[in-house]
Amino acid sequence: QVQLVESGGGLVQAGGSLRLSCAASGRTFSSYAMAWFRQAPGKEREFVAGIRWSGGSTYYADTVKGRFTISRDNAKNTVYLQMNSLKPEDTAVYYCAASSGLMSINADIYDYWGQGTQVTVSS
Repeated sequence: QVQLVESGGGLVQAGGSLRLSCAASGRTFSSYAMAWFRQAPGKEREFVAGIRWSGGSTYYADTVKGRFTISRDNAKNTVYLQMNSLKPEDTAVYYCAASSGLMSINADIYDYWGQGTQVTVSS
């Protein structure tokens, strides 16, 4: 079992930055691929960024590439999402997810999810 708790969301002006954190419980955190998804009101949940268990491989949605950075610290059981140059269209609830298999843009393959943290970007 893995429990995920996100933090770091909030209200920020366009062009600003936020760093989201996802703290995981469980001794096997380092073996999981991790990802961030987001869901805006009235829209489907979408992949934002993912990172393999080793941290050596990352993948980003085109909409955030060059602005967001995903990283992980396996010693702290934590994955991060650094978000820079935020835009109003980044407004959403951001979710952390863990996969015991491969890292994927498909939400269905993830085994565990956090409760989400709200990010609101004002124009």
